[in-house]
Amino acid sequence: MSFLIRVLLPDSPGTLGAVATALGTVGADILSVDVVERGSGVAVDDLVVELPSGRLPDALITAAESVEGVEVDAVRPYAGVLDTHRELELVEEIAAQPKSGLDILAEGVPRIVRAGWAMIVEHSETGAVRLASSSAAPETAITDLPWLPLERATVLDSEEAWIPETWKELGTELAATPLGKPGKALLVARPGGPNFRAAEVARLAHLAGIVAVVLDG
Repeated sequence: MSFLIRVLLPDSPGTLGAVATALGTVGADILSVDVVERGSGVAVDDLVVELPSGRLPDALITAAESVEGVEVDAVRPYAGVLDTHRELELVEEIAAQPKSGLDILAEGVPRIVRAGWAMIVEHSETGAVRLASSSAAPETAITDLPWLPLERATVLDSEEAWIPETWKELGTELAATPLGKPGKALLVARPGGPNFRAAEVARLAHLAGIVAVVLDG
């Protein structure tokens, strides 16, 4: 089974290699590495690893944190290994099929930022409107979006009153970015975490900005 493990580690030569060696001692095979954020001597990396059947994911935490200075932020099951730099391909697909652009965007974004699901929402006079959503998005109706209009990309408070209880029970982390205008937004979720880092939110904003231009054209 594959898992996504997010680690905080000293940004120094050899540390990631030491983590890889430690994970290897519990039979974990690293399939991909994505540098999420760097700064102040600390790096945040996402590792997709394959763990032999019968091994518990707790073993990943123990192994990684056996390396000095390393902290595991989150571990969650991960379905498939995908290229984390597919923004251009997604934009090209949307440009080729603009009438389906919102659906394509909602379906494609979770694969790029390693999220559970995404939806595109809009604030109207009658309340919240769901314009598109990925196949894994919950069908729970959203009646209120108090954070719209949205001026800039941001991480949303996962305990706000508007969030359905089922999302809260799953520990869903949320981030949103305007899509062309403040009243329309791309909402991205990670049930069970990890939380969205500043670099990931900036990446979402950049992608949404490009797509908004393509669809307006």
